[in-house]
Amino acid sequence: MPHLLPEKPQVNTTNDQNALMKCVAYQGGVSLGDVALDDISEVLQQPDTFIWLGLREPDGELIGKIQLEFGLHDLAVEDARSAHQRPKIEGYGDSLFLVLHTASLADDGIDFGETHVFVGNRFLVTLRHGASTRHTRVRARCEALPQHLAKGPGFALYAIMDFIVDNYLPVLDGLQSRFDALESAIFAHKPSRQTLENLYQLKRELLQMQGAIVPVIDMCHVLMHIDDIDIPSDVRLYFRDVADHAKRIDRAIDAMREMLISAMQVHLTFETVRQNEVVKRLAGWGAILAIPTMVFSWYGMNFRYMPELEWPYSYPLVVGGVAVAALALYWRLRRAGWL
Repeated sequence: MPHLLPEKPQVNTTNDQNALMKCVAYQGGVSLGDVALDDISEVLQQPDTFIWLGLREPDGELIGKIQLEFGLHDLAVEDARSAHQRPKIEGYGDSLFLVLHTASLADDGIDFGETHVFVGNRFLVTLRHGASTRHTRVRARCEALPQHLAKGPGFALYAIMDFIVDNYLPVLDGLQSRFDALESAIFAHKPSRQTLENLYQLKRELLQMQGAIVPVIDMCHVLMHIDDIDIPSDVRLYFRDVADHAKRIDRAIDAMREMLISAMQVHLTFETVRQNEVVKRLAGWGAILAIPTMVFSWYGMNFRYMPELEWPYSYPLVVGGVAVAALALYWRLRRAGWL
């Protein structure tokens, strides 16, 4: 199928070229080719056509240009300029603005990012910030299903949300592997401050993940019943599938958090047991040392009349008696497990 419009050069600035990932027009679920930013408003006037635009960390000037072309609401654009938004869905007349948090594994934990989505009856615009995976596979998947893509931006929105939710699974697997390693260290009787710090770090990351995934469930419920934009009824069912995946991930996070709390309690219990063992050993050696201390302090008193002082065998008998008593107490404490 020929291009909808003659080819025109895209935005000339280097920043816009780096931020603009893909801008494609679709008609009847079939790609009509790339569209220049300046031609967007013209293409939107074509019947049964919608535009899917993907951006990566655009600057303020480019966002302003996108706002003019798509007629986006000022409040939604203001939120999109900032990469520190909570997950949410907001309606602005005949368009919606969504904020989805993304996650990816890193060497020292999890890198979180954001994907902002503008969706209307004739367009879908995504703005990615921070750690987020390109939507190339999502677009290819949708283009391979033209009968579904023909239903409009609603199906493309489902594909993006499903892609983001599915990407939480390898992150959760990575956290599970870290937890298994920490758990093994705990039950290997090697509790340490670093292990406890790692457990707290893992707990914080689980809370962050839960804070990102739970709002997706509410978003899907809104999209299944919203009337602000035209989403076919058969497409709304797909959001129920995304909500189901999100609920399963949320339950898995809850289960891991409970195991994590139990592991922290076990860690603290082992640490308490270890400290008790140290106290028992100190108490045992203290009891052993108490015998010579008592005897020698007794004979160190300045009494003139002590009959043992005149006896020639008093010294070896006292020393031997102290040694025997100390050894007997050591043997008894050793059998009791105190030493």
